Amino acid sequence: MRIVKSYPWVIATLVALVATLVLEWIDASSAARWVATIFAVAVIARVSVGMVKDLLRGHWGIDILALTAIVSTILVGEYIAALIVCLMLTGGEALEDYASNRAKRSLSALLERAPQVAHVVDATGNARDIPLDEVAIGDRLLVRPAEVVPVDGTMTAGAGESNQRADFDESSLTGESLPVTKGVGDSIMSGSLNGQRAVIIEATATAQDSQYARILDLVREASESRAPMVRLADRYAVPFTAVALLIAGIAWWVSGDPVRFAEVLVVATPCPLLIAAPVAFLGGMSRAAKAGVIVKSGGTLETLANIKTAGFDKTGTLTYGRPELLRIQPAHAGISSDDLLQLAASAEQYSVHVLAESIKVEALKRGFSLTTAADAKEEATNGVTAHLEDKLVIVGKRAYVAEHTTGVTTAELSPGESAVYVGIDGAFAGTLILSDKLRENAGATLDALTRWGVERRMMLTGDAAATATYIAHQAGIDEVHADLLPADKVRLLMDAQPKPVLMVGDGVNDAPVLASADVGIAMGARGATAASETADVVILKDDISQVVTAVAVGHRTMRVAKESIWAGIVLSVVLMLVAAFGVIPAVIGALLQEVVDVVSILNSLRAMRPGSKEPKVVPAAAAPAVLSARGV
Repeated sequence: MRIVKSYPWVIATLVALVATLVLEWIDASSAARWVATIFAVAVIARVSVGMVKDLLRGHWGIDILALTAIVSTILVGEYIAALIVCLMLTGGEALEDYASNRAKRSLSALLERAPQVAHVVDATGNARDIPLDEVAIGDRLLVRPAEVVPVDGTMTAGAGESNQRADFDESSLTGESLPVTKGVGDSIMSGSLNGQRAVIIEATATAQDSQYARILDLVREASESRAPMVRLADRYAVPFTAVALLIAGIAWWVSGDPVRFAEVLVVATPCPLLIAAPVAFLGGMSRAAKAGVIVKSGGTLETLANIKTAGFDKTGTLTYGRPELLRIQPAHAGISSDDLLQLAASAEQYSVHVLAESIKVEALKRGFSLTTAADAKEEATNGVTAHLEDKLVIVGKRAYVAEHTTGVTTAELSPGESAVYVGIDGAFAGTLILSDKLRENAGATLDALTRWGVERRMMLTGDAAATATYIAHQAGIDEVHADLLPADKVRLLMDAQPKPVLMVGDGVNDAPVLASADVGIAMGARGATAASETADVVILKDDISQVVTAVAVGHRTMRVAKESIWAGIVLSVVLMLVAAFGVIPAVIGALLQEVVDVVSILNSLRAMRPGSKEPKVVPAAAAPAVLSARGV
C-alpha cells in the first residue's frame, strides 16, 4: 500500500499494460487498443501540463520526445510500445527515488541515527529518560555502550568508576576511521558513538546548540537540495531532441512508412538527461559526507570541479589556530606582566577570535581569575573594548588600540609572531606576543590543488604583513594580502581572476568573504559559527587536506555525470540509427530504451566511490606523500 500511495501512476501504468496484454491474448484487439489509447492520452495530458510550465519558465521540455513517441506509436497501432514508453515516464520518478536513496545513503545515515532522548542522572545516581530538547547545560547524562552522544559535553566519570577512559567512534562526523580515546575532563562531541563502556558526561550545550544538531541541519539542507540537473538537461536537450526528430523524419521519408518514425522515437530516451545527472550529484555529496565534508548543494560540486583561484585565511586555516603565548611586554613599570595578561584575558573572553582564546587559556592556566565586564563590545577582526570594574580595557590590533589610546609603540616581532596590543584607560599598556604554527600538510594541500587545476593561490588575512608573509612563504603562497578588514577581503575576492574562486576560512570573521566566494569552505571542526552557516562546504574534521577531498569529489562527480549523460545519448543515437532501417520493432525498441536508462543510472552511482587513481584522505602526517597523486 505504501508503494501504491507513493507511485499511483506507476501502478496504474502496470495495470493498463497487463490489461492490454490480456485483452490481446484473448483476441480482443479492439478493446486492447482502446484501453491503451485512453490511458496513453491521460499520461500525455498529465505530462504536458508540467512540460508547458517548464517551457514558460524558459526550460526546454525534454519530455517532448517521449510524448511524441507515445502519440506516434498510438497512431500507427503500436499501442503496447506506447504503454512501455508511458511506464518509462511514470516510473522515472520511482527509479530516481531508488537511485537517489542509494546515492545519499551516507547523508541519510546521519539523520536516521539522531538520538531522541537523553538519560539524565539525578542526585541519587539514578537515570531517567527525558526528551532531548529538555536537556540543560550542566545536566549529568548517562551514555550507555553503543549509544550516540546526545549533546556536547565533558566526560566526568564512568558508571561506577572514576578516572576512566573510553573510546568514541567519530567516523560519521569527521571521517576518521579509528576510535578516539577520551578521559575524564575531555570534551565529547555530540553525534559520537560510544564504545563498550558506559560513561557520564556533563552537558556543555543544549540539544539545538550542540555540534551534532548543527551538522544535522547542514546534512538536511544538503539532502533536500536539488542538483543542477536543469542546467545540464537544458545543455543537451535541444540538440538531442533535434537529432532524434531528424533521424525519425528521414527514416519515415526514405521508407515511406510512418511506423519507422515511431520505431526511432521509442528508443530516444530522455532519462539520462533527467535522472542520471542528479543521481551522480547526490552520490558525490554522500561520498563527501562520509569523509566528513558536508557539501550543501549539487551546484557547489559543479563549481568545485572548475575552481581556478583559491584564497585562504591564515589563522586557524593554514595554521593550527592554537597560538602559544611567547612573551608579555608591559609598556611601562606601572603595570606588571601578570596584571597585563589578567586584564587582557578578561577582555578577550568576550571575543571569538582564536588569539583571544589562546590568551584566555594561558591566563587560566596560570591561575588567574577573569574579571566580569560591566559592558563589552567586539569589533570583528579589530579588537575588544571592555569595562572591567573601574578600568576601560582595549585589546586588539595596533591600529584599533591606537585609535582609543595614546603612546602606542610597534612591537618588534620575529618571523611568524603576532602581537596583541593592550590599552588601559586611554594609555598604551603593553603587548602580548603569540605564535601559531603552519599546518604540516598545508603545503602538500596547496600543491595538490594546483594539480587539480587551481591556477592562482593567495592569502587573505587581517594579520600583520610580516607574520602573514612568513607563513605564506612556508606554505608556498606567493600572493599575500595582509592587514585586511572583512570588507577588504570581500573586495579582493570579488575582483580575483580567473574564476570560479574558492575561499577557505575559519571563524565568524570569515563569514562575509565565504559568502561572497563562488565556493566558500569553512573549517568547522571547532563548532558551527556564522562561517559554517554562510559557507557552501563545511569541513567537520580539523584537517585542511579535506579541501582537496571536496575539489576531488567535485571533479569525480562532474565526470561521472557527464559520462552517464553521454553514454545514454550515444546508446540512444546508435539505437535510433539501427531502428531507422526497420531492424528494431517498436516494442523491442521501447524495452531497449529502459535498458539504456538503467545503464545510465547505474553508471551515475559510481560517483559514490573514488576513482581508481584518486588519492585517499589520510592523517595529516602522511598527507605530503599521498596528496601529490591526481586522477579520477
